[in-house]
Amino acid sequence: MRRLRTTSTPRLLTILACAGVLATTAVLAQAALGGAGPVPAPKALALAIRDAFGAPAPNGVTARITFTNNLLPGSLPGASSALTSGADGRLWLAQDGAFRLELQSGSGDVQIAGDERRVMLFDSASNTVYRAALPQMPAGAPKHDRSREKPSVATIQKALDRLAEMWTVSGADPTSSARRPAYEVRIAPKDDGGLLGAAEVAWDAVTGVPLRAAIYAQGQDDPVLELEATEISYDTVAGSDVATSPPAGAKVVELNPSSKQREGRESDRDRGGSGHELVSGIDAIRRALGFELAAPGRLAGLPRRGVHLVDVDGRRGALVTYGKGLGAIVVYQHEAGATGAKPASRGHGDSPLPQINIDGATGTELATALGTIVTFERGGVAYVVAGSVPPVAAENAARGLR
Repeated sequence: MRRLRTTSTPRLLTILACAGVLATTAVLAQAALGGAGPVPAPKALALAIRDAFGAPAPNGVTARITFTNNLLPGSLPGASSALTSGADGRLWLAQDGAFRLELQSGSGDVQIAGDERRVMLFDSASNTVYRAALPQMPAGAPKHDRSREKPSVATIQKALDRLAEMWTVSGADPTSSARRPAYEVRIAPKDDGGLLGAAEVAWDAVTGVPLRAAIYAQGQDDPVLELEATEISYDTVAGSDVATSPPAGAKVVELNPSSKQREGRESDRDRGGSGHELVSGIDAIRRALGFELAAPGRLAGLPRRGVHLVDVDGRRGALVTYGKGLGAIVVYQHEAGATGAKPASRGHGDSPLPQINIDGATGTELATALGTIVTFERGGVAYVVAGSVPPVAAENAARGLR
C-alpha cells in the first residue's frame, strides 16, 4: 500500500489500466466457458415470432447438442439406450431438409436420419433399424412454398390470445443459447395439465432456428426432457454428413403398413363394409367387438368423453377416453391373444416392469414423471390404461373397468 502511495501518477494509472484489462479478460473468459453469449434487445413475443418466420433460411446447420431424458425411472431394467438415458451428440441439417442426428452415450449410440420422403432410426444397443415413409403430396398437387409462411404480427397475436385462454404464456425473454442471441418463451397449463408443469422453447434471434426445447413436470425445477444446442454454425452441409449406413447385419423394422394392407383397408371403407370409421355410438361399437366392452360412465372420478372403434395391425379394439385436457385417461382394450400375443400369466412374468395386482389379475405399471401406463388382462381381454396422472389414479382407473 505504501508503495502505491509513493508511485508516480503515470505509473499508477498504468498499473490500474493493466489490472482493469486483466479483470475484463477474466470475466469474458469465464463467460465463454460458461456458455454465455450476446443477448438481443427486448421484443414483444408476437414480433419475435414474426421475425423468426421471416428470417432467411441458413445454408445449413451444424450443431453440438445435449439430450437429457429423466422421464424413465433410473432403476428400470433394459433402459440402456441414448434415447432413454440421455446423451451428447451432433446434428447436421442441410438446406433441402435432409438431416442426421447422432447421439452418443455409454448406453449405446443412436442415429436418426431422414429427408422429405422417409425417416430412419438406428439403435446400436439392439442393432435395429426402424424405418418409416413420410406422407407425400398427391401427384400434380401444387408445391408448398415455405417462403410465403410469414404471418402478420396481428395474426400471431390473435393466436397467442387464444392460447392464453388455457395456458400461461411468458413474453419473449431475451437470453443467450449456444452462444447466440436468443428469445425464450415458457408456457404452462392454467387448469388441469395432468403431470405437465411447463414447456420452454428458445430460438436464434437472428436466424429463427430453434436452439432449445424442454419439458418440465409439476413441482420440478429441472427438465424431464431437454434437447439443447451447445454450439451451432450456419455453413453449408455436405450430402455425406446427412447420409448414414447402418451395419449390414442390423435387424430392419418397417413401421409403415404395406401397400397391400393400405389398399385393402381403403377398398373396405369404400365398400362400406367393415371399415371401422363407419361404426359410431357405444351400442354399435359393443356389437362390432368380439368381446365385452368395459366403458363405465365414470372412471377414477372422470366422466366418459368418447368411445371409438380402432384397428391396430388388423386387431379390432376400442379406445375409450375419460376427462378432458392433459389430465385425461385413455383406455385401449382388445381381445387377448390376438395376433399371437402372449397371455398375461406368461407375458407379464417376463416383463421388466414392476408388477401390480388389479383385482386378482397380474399387470404391469410404468410410472414416469409425466404419466403412468398400466397393462393387464382379465376375462380374455387385454387392457392398456394411460394418462398424465399419478400411479394411484391409473391403478384406480384399471380397477374400475367393469
